[in-house]
Amino acid sequence: MSQKTPLTLIFGALAFGAVLLMALPGSKKDMSGMDMAGMGDQGPSMAAMAGHMKITSMQAQQPGDEEKVKAVIATAKAIVERYKDYKTAAADGYVMANPTVKQFQYHFMNKANGDAALTGFDPNKPSALLYIGTAHKDFTLEGVMYTADPQATEDELNKRIPISIARWHEHIDFCAAPADRTDEYFGKSPKFGMFGSIKTKEGCDKARGQFLPTVFTWMIHVFPYEKEYKDIFSMNDDIAHVHVVK
Repeated sequence: MSQKTPLTLIFGALAFGAVLLMALPGSKKDMSGMDMAGMGDQGPSMAAMAGHMKITSMQAQQPGDEEKVKAVIATAKAIVERYKDYKTAAADGYVMANPTVKQFQYHFMNKANGDAALTGFDPNKPSALLYIGTAHKDFTLEGVMYTADPQATEDELNKRIPISIARWHEHIDFCAAPADRTDEYFGKSPKFGMFGSIKTKEGCDKARGQFLPTVFTWMIHVFPYEKEYKDIFSMNDDIAHVHVVK
């Protein structure tokens, strides 16, 4: 997919990934040997995506990095306060991805913000709001998600949110199943998709699939009510981050 990929498709695919997780066993393994230090406990979704994730490297902290990160967190916290009621978010253009699919975490995305994020960064305009469902079929806002051009360099991402403290991630090496093999997105040993065993173009071509070296835009989660950076910028979407938010 190119940087012109509609956000509805991006987050729809993320939600589809959540559905696939229902059939996958949990795991605590590292992602293809990547250095996951400082990223917090791994939930089933992150472990299941081994081989399909690209993560920014950990850089040495520079003067001003922490101040810049704290400013982004403060802005994200203000956004969470503003959009605690998902109806307010909806009125401002945030739309739930895959509303008919039960999910642990729901992405309410804003197409205008996502499009603008391809060329600029405004922490007041996240590409998505991250809600979790409740027993009463309501939603509790736990964080926000910022995105960037899928071709952005680490230097460009660092200017938005310093990668010495926070780490951006991108979903890669995706093999879309041919029409007659879509059931192989599912099961304990899926072959296709974000959790599939196929991770190369050669393997995907052999399976008659469509290979996408980069699936989504660069993205980063911010859970502003967490206490430690590893939890504030956690990549997990199957662990609640609502310890303070009511």
